[in-house]
Amino acid sequence: MARLRKFTAYKKMERPYTRVSKFKKKSFIKANPNIVIVRFEMGDPKRKFEYTFNLISKSTLQIRHNALESARQSSNRVLEHALGTSGYFFKLKVYPYHILRENPLASGAGADRFSTGMAHPFGKPIGKAAQIKKGQIIASLSVDKAHLQLAKLAMKRVIYKLPCSCLIEMVKNA
Repeated sequence: MARLRKFTAYKKMERPYTRVSKFKKKSFIKANPNIVIVRFEMGDPKRKFEYTFNLISKSTLQIRHNALESARQSSNRVLEHALGTSGYFFKLKVYPYHILRENPLASGAGADRFSTGMAHPFGKPIGKAAQIKKGQIIASLSVDKAHLQLAKLAMKRVIYKLPCSCLIEMVKNA
């Protein structure tokens, strides 16, 4: 499988989904790649918890679906190991709708003979990303008062996997 391009290639927020073409059928993406995220909610959604931690983005950017899945797995591993499946509720609040495209350019000897260059620059779909605005909640985690330190650790694990700087906000539930 091909190597993933660096995050900086997809960091900027861009106009979603389409391009403008004089030919209507070329204005839309033909394929829809599968997302890697397995679950968006983990733990016990029906139970009421005392505290909620929100992960808030400090900048406007796009986050790839594989980064969101990696963040989900690393925090869920910590929480599930210590609290079981009924001691917390973790939810990813963003969904990767935006389709990422790549126009691979050939390099090396003889590349000029079979490279398409910029004749068809729209690119092929390679993945999906969630478009995040500044101040938007990326994920939330609900726990009881006894497990506040563990919840902070789990949210820091999420931050380590995401390509943006985030703020952890603690809210006491009424």
